[in-house]
Amino acid sequence: MTEFKAAYVVAGVPVGRIGRPEDIARAALFFASDGNDYFTGQLLYICGGRSLFSVGL
Repeated sequence: MTEFKAAYVVAGVPVGRIGRPEDIARAALFFASDGNDYFTGQLLYICGGRSLFSVGL
């Protein structure tokens, strides 16, 4: 990815960075842990807040 393209992508992410593998790993660990025993049928967007701006597009 070119530096220009990376800057363009990052500009659209509210947390200000591209996602990392450990971001996915933390979510997977949460769903696999006992800390989520009251969750049922949830969909978790791991997108740095980007999905907040894509509603209605």
